[in-house]
Amino acid sequence: MSRPEHPRVAAIARLLAESGAAGQVLELAESARTAAAAAAQLGVPVGAIANSLVFDVAGTPLLVLTSGAHRVDVPQVAALLGVPGLRPGSPDFVRRHTGHPIGGVAPIGHPEPIGTLVDIELARYERVWVAAGHPHAVFPTTYEELLRLTCGTAAEVGTGPVVPVEVAAP
Repeated sequence: MSRPEHPRVAAIARLLAESGAAGQVLELAESARTAAAAAAQLGVPVGAIANSLVFDVAGTPLLVLTSGAHRVDVPQVAALLGVPGLRPGSPDFVRRHTGHPIGGVAPIGHPEPIGTLVDIELARYERVWVAAGHPHAVFPTTYEELLRLTCGTAAEVGTGPVVPVEVAAP
């Protein structure tokens, strides 16, 4: 593991240590803006990568951590929350509410607490990999630890195979 140099990555590494998390931040040689890219670099199944997706629910952020093998079923999540709808957060919305760029959104370390749903599909994996505040940084954790770190709610949020989506650079 290299020492986290980027301030956001260093902050996530510190928060993980303070919380008693077992995993340490790993900086990747190449960007891991997608679950497929992260899985390829780590040599793990794409389903073991937790996509960090931020949605705009009438101006309030919602973080959905879903298995890289799924895509979020937006109507299903809206129904689960009892809201008329939600939409993907814009790059500015995501950065404002998380402090992180799209492709590197960590599940912790946000300026304010964010409601979080954690895909139950991630529980199938002994080790789950999550972004650490930058597109080149990840950390390993377990499903149970991810729920604890985020104060998240376990939920069925995804359906079928993932549909690749291109994300604009921040």
